[in-house]
Amino acid sequence: MFAIRIHETGGVEKLRVDDVPVPVPGAGEIRFRVEAAGLNFIDTYKRSGLYAVKLPHTVGQEAAGVVTAVGAEVTDFRVGDRVASAAVNGGYAQEALVAAGQAVKIPDGVTAKLAAATMLQGMTAHYLACDTFPLKAGDTAVVHAGAGGVGLLLIQIAKLRGARVLATVGTDDKAKLAREAGADAVCVYTRENFTDAAKALTDGRGVDVVYDGIGKDTFEGSLNSLRPRGMMVSFGNASGPVAPFAPLLLAQKGSLFCTRPVLAHYTQNPTELRARATNLFSWMAKGALKVRIGAEFPLAKAADSHRALEGRLTTGKVLLLP
Repeated sequence: MFAIRIHETGGVEKLRVDDVPVPVPGAGEIRFRVEAAGLNFIDTYKRSGLYAVKLPHTVGQEAAGVVTAVGAEVTDFRVGDRVASAAVNGGYAQEALVAAGQAVKIPDGVTAKLAAATMLQGMTAHYLACDTFPLKAGDTAVVHAGAGGVGLLLIQIAKLRGARVLATVGTDDKAKLAREAGADAVCVYTRENFTDAAKALTDGRGVDVVYDGIGKDTFEGSLNSLRPRGMMVSFGNASGPVAPFAPLLLAQKGSLFCTRPVLAHYTQNPTELRARATNLFSWMAKGALKVRIGAEFPLAKAADSHRALEGRLTTGKVLLLP
């Protein structure tokens, strides 16, 4: 089978199409035929070397498809089941492995493409809005990259929970998408100051929480957008990692809270994972959560998809199709 691998870290040119053996599932694992793989910033972090991986490395941790083999001790899945996961071992491939405890069954009415588009970014949006800072009616949140995959889902979940949302985007076209997702206000950061917009929306007080997947470029402005004792949720590094800072800075800006969560710590067991997936799939089935697939690339063109993502040329979810 073919897979997209890196043998050394660096730019998109390091992504190679390799012919590799079909993987054999070990104890507790399942193998599935990949019908769609999700593109995520974490894929670019591993490719670039920001996140260390053992080389050679098959890229991709989010995918959906059909089970083709099960390992010993697997009782929840059988060959032919439709499955999805955000913890796949090598999702940019024709077949991939995943621990059974990190997979969910795809319900009827949800396509493999929609499932692949939901697992990592949907789960991320879910834990951010429901657990990291559990939004409630009356809260106000800033959602950076509001037209991105996580952003569009996070806006919708925030609105389901009764919160107000200020979305930040880079273009007017992206602003339209954020408004359609339910954002109460939108700031086009290329010509407006999002901190000023956050203060204006809250009559000068500051927002309750900032969900920031951008990182280096927005960190200080995000802190300045918060009310006293507000929470900074830094969950990504799209512009690069945040520079080290002294905790005293949080005191100076209003006794702020700051956290750097990752999905793995919010899906630590099958019960928690499947409860989140059930929520997401249920909202999707009822039409309360709309997943936007912004682009599809052939798997062999993975390098082009990485260029588009890193160039901020994408909206919604980007899928790779074997």
